[in-house]
Amino acid sequence: MRGPQGRPMGAMLRLHALVRAHHWRWPIDSGEFRSASELAAHEKITDSYVARMLTLTLLAPDITQAILEGRQPKGLKLATLLRGIPLAWEEQRREFGSRRSGFTRGRSRDR
Repeated sequence: MRGPQGRPMGAMLRLHALVRAHHWRWPIDSGEFRSASELAAHEKITDSYVARMLTLTLLAPDITQAILEGRQPKGLKLATLLRGIPLAWEEQRREFGSRRSGFTRGRSRDR
C-alpha cells in the first residue's frame, strides 16, 4: 500500500512520526510546555505516547535524514524505533542498520 506521495505506507508512518516528534520537541525546549506530560494534556493524548514519540528526536542525524529521504534500511519499522533507541549514535547505526543497507560513516547505503 502506498501513501499520497507514492511512498510505501511504512515510510509515510515513519516520516509522519519523526516530523511530529520534532514538532513537539520545540515547545518543550522553548518552555511553552514545562514537560511532555503537559504537552500530552494539551494535545489530549497519553503521556506515554508523547514520551515514546519524543525518543525519535534522539536519532542520529544521518538516520533522521535517511528516514526523511525514504532511504532507511529495509525492514526498519516505526514500532522498533518506538520500543527504545540507544543514546549513542554509533550503537543506533549498528542496531537499526543491516549488513546490506546499514548506516556507515553518516550515510545510508540504501538509496
